Amino acid sequence: MNRNVSENPLGVENIEQRPKGHAWRFTLNGALWPLQVLFGFFFAGSGFGKVLLYDEALYAAAPRAVAWYAAVPQPLIVFIGVCEVLGGIGLILPAMTRVKPKLTPLAAAGLTLTMILAAGFHVMRGEYALVPANLLLGGVSAFIAAGRWKLRPIAPATITTSHVLKSSAVLGALALLVFAPTWYTMTNVTF
Repeated sequence: MNRNVSENPLGVENIEQRPKGHAWRFTLNGALWPLQVLFGFFFAGSGFGKVLLYDEALYAAAPRAVAWYAAVPQPLIVFIGVCEVLGGIGLILPAMTRVKPKLTPLAAAGLTLTMILAAGFHVMRGEYALVPANLLLGGVSAFIAAGRWKLRPIAPATITTSHVLKSSAVLGALALLVFAPTWYTMTNVTF
């Protein structure tokens, strides 16, 4: 069967497209897209929680919920949060819109570096229980970076109405499913 891979961004064949008797074909592209979306939402949400710590009252209460916040200056926590939000969005939108898709592996590489630095920070503080999460997040980010840089890059294209609508839907989902609940929890729950 000859078909253009770019027509199916998830890399999974549709039932109508595959001949009878053939199983679903799972590709590297099909593995990268769900990881990009899942980890993009995770990093955007985690980062947004840190960005909210620009508020003095939230920053003062934060060490009761997350002990390491007491060891890091407020501007650095907010900066890390901004990097994570932009990195999380960068895992999804440039590849989805195909506008500057090389930003996706760069965002993944930046998140990998952030997680390596976080793991080192936690080792220095003796917080060994936090290191496996940093290594997992950094490892998946490195996988996405390698996958989208060399193994399965996204070809650039001109922006279309369809891409703009998909991107708007992703940003709307981030706002409703990640940013709003994070904001509500941090401003209304006592730690």
